[in-house]
Amino acid sequence: MAASCALAGVLALSVTAGGTAQASSSDPLRYVALGDSYSAGSGVLPVDTSNLLCLRSTANYPHVIADRTGARLKDVTCGAAETKDFTSSQYLGVPPQVNALGADTDLVTLTIGGNDNGTFINAITACGSAGLLTAGKGSPCKDLYGTTFTDQIEKNTYPALKSALRAVRAKAPNARVAVLGYPWITPEKADPSCYLKLPIAAGDVPYLRDVQTHLNAAVERASEETGAVFVDFSRVSDGHDACTPLGTRWIEPLLFGTSLVPVHPNALGERRMAEHTMEVLGLG
Repeated sequence: MAASCALAGVLALSVTAGGTAQASSSDPLRYVALGDSYSAGSGVLPVDTSNLLCLRSTANYPHVIADRTGARLKDVTCGAAETKDFTSSQYLGVPPQVNALGADTDLVTLTIGGNDNGTFINAITACGSAGLLTAGKGSPCKDLYGTTFTDQIEKNTYPALKSALRAVRAKAPNARVAVLGYPWITPEKADPSCYLKLPIAAGDVPYLRDVQTHLNAAVERASEETGAVFVDFSRVSDGHDACTPLGTRWIEPLLFGTSLVPVHPNALGERRMAEHTMEVLGLG
């Protein structure tokens, strides 16, 4: 997302496309983390000072996975990354993310797609602005934008996701690739007590949830069609959206949150993303 989201077996990894990568207990898994701000943990302290442009945290889910599995992590996640930044430079001095991959890479994790077309940032800011103008009544954002966001996801984001994941596979043919979905930002229904923190009109709360559902579905299809493992957060992140209390929520609200980067995972969210990914992949 823009300024706007593992390892089974230290004994063996079965790959989803082409071959099997073996790693003995004395040879840590070679793990590369790619992706956007949900992968980077943007806004979570402490900050990785090796590249301040990317606003990467050393407590993001890739670091949690690496710490718990003993993997050898190369983290090139970067806030505001889009699918195109996998194969082209995002910033001066920041190489294409797939450059970090190689034939010896055992594991790749990533979240990507939320920044393409400005999907998340545009939807959140548009619906937040509309919600303020109507004092939280009605569905002004849905009425104004209709299927605009979901149409862009189908037309542009989905094919771009497939292209980016094919580039990952080409660079790391022996790796297991795990693509994480985005945890829920909004609840299913409007919570009046949340309006000050997330000023979305009542009718637009399910509308935004539907936009996120479409994005995650596109990520899932692209993952399956390119031989990657999709890590689904639709069930486990339910009840941990930005409207829930601190200590329960995984995602910080737009206003009055605890993170410098709103509408992004907090430290708890990054840990839970790591833990669920490890569970899906069978990593101890």
